[in-house]
Amino acid sequence: MTIKHSRPGGRSARVQQAIHDAVQALLDEQPRDSLTVPLIAARAGVTPSTLYRRWGKLSNLLADVDLQRLLPDEPPEDTGSLEGDLACWLERYVDDLVSVPGQTMLRDALMATEVGCTVRCTEPTRERLEMLRERARARQEPTPSIDTLMDGLVAPLIFRTLFGGERPDAGLQRQLLEQVLASARGLEAGLA
Repeated sequence: MTIKHSRPGGRSARVQQAIHDAVQALLDEQPRDSLTVPLIAARAGVTPSTLYRRWGKLSNLLADVDLQRLLPDEPPEDTGSLEGDLACWLERYVDDLVSVPGQTMLRDALMATEVGCTVRCTEPTRERLEMLRERARARQEPTPSIDTLMDGLVAPLIFRTLFGGERPDAGLQRQLLEQVLASARGLEAGLA
């Protein structure tokens, strides 16, 4: 089953918001493991098939709700350099990862086996990193690929947070960032 993404606004957006609100309200009232699709649908005023059609299964819906809670309201800070921008972004990213909502989102994302849902969980991170890359290119700085940033920064942080049970400290963040930027500088020098 694929996850359907609809246009922003309109009935679909209202239904999605009602479902997200229902999940949040139910989570305020009862344990997470007692949530069911029929219970959420009843609270949202929709049929269970609406939830199944859009999310496929409960874990996909929960991961989507968690993700929406973690989305930043503002674009990443512009410090004037890619290194500074990435350092600021990394600090906030790690704060989100180790937060209770961040840990919940990671667990729900692991349970969400639908490819569309897991891809959707990475979209906001990719979008933020792409903004930083665009700024860097405008400043004519060597810029790592999005895959290099995901593999060199995001993947080790998620792995250590989720499976290592640790909070990646500033030293590790700096080490990962230096490796990624050195890689980008090396590629740039090789192309010159």
